[in-house]
Amino acid sequence: MEQILKQARLLKAALDEGELDLINRQALRPLAAEEVFTFRLAACNNQVDRDCERFTDETLEGFAALFVGRPVLRDHDWETKNQTARVYAAGVEPMAEAPGGKQLVLRCYMVRTAATADTITAIEAGILRECSVGVAVKEAVCSVCGVNQRTGWCEHRGGDVYDGVTCCFELRGAEDAYEVSLVAVPAQPAAGAIKSKRYGGPEGPEQNPTGGAPDEDTAWQDEALLELEKNRF
Repeated sequence: MEQILKQARLLKAALDEGELDLINRQALRPLAAEEVFTFRLAACNNQVDRDCERFTDETLEGFAALFVGRPVLRDHDWETKNQTARVYAAGVEPMAEAPGGKQLVLRCYMVRTAATADTITAIEAGILRECSVGVAVKEAVCSVCGVNQRTGWCEHRGGDVYDGVTCCFELRGAEDAYEVSLVAVPAQPAAGAIKSKRYGGPEGPEQNPTGGAPDEDTAWQDEALLELEKNRF
């Protein structure tokens, strides 16, 4: 299963008794309010993003359950030394900047220690505020023809217009939530002609769908296989 990476952003958070109770469900000993630093992540939403992809409302709700207890890392580096914080609660909230929009908001905490002091200072100062979430979905459905790119193939490309319909890919079925990372530049998956391979779809048609010369018929497949290898985790 390929990991899909999406941009997120940090938001301010308030800590009350109810929030502390949720945090202590993740801890092995009760933590006092003065021991923890909390923040929120506007993780992903139901709007079409710059990769011409969008999560459905149902997918966001599914991720809300999956993300509780997941780690917050540095730079998508899956090592224990890079565990910085942890998600203790999550929910789907309205987007003030997009009427009708919904977003997945993750509530995270870290322990105040000498080791985390610089990170907390950077977050509070607005220096560390870009993040990226790693997730997996069951389906990536073309908005033009309805083909699931995990099990099929279509010639439509995200962002192109077909009979007045702008193509995008709906990410449906929350399958897994891996982690959230603090990053300098939020990671985004590649877009374009190899969309079906990135979603784990089949090899594609026997002929080049763009009508290229015979010696070009398999070039897109070779490129897609290379991209698939790069996206493994």
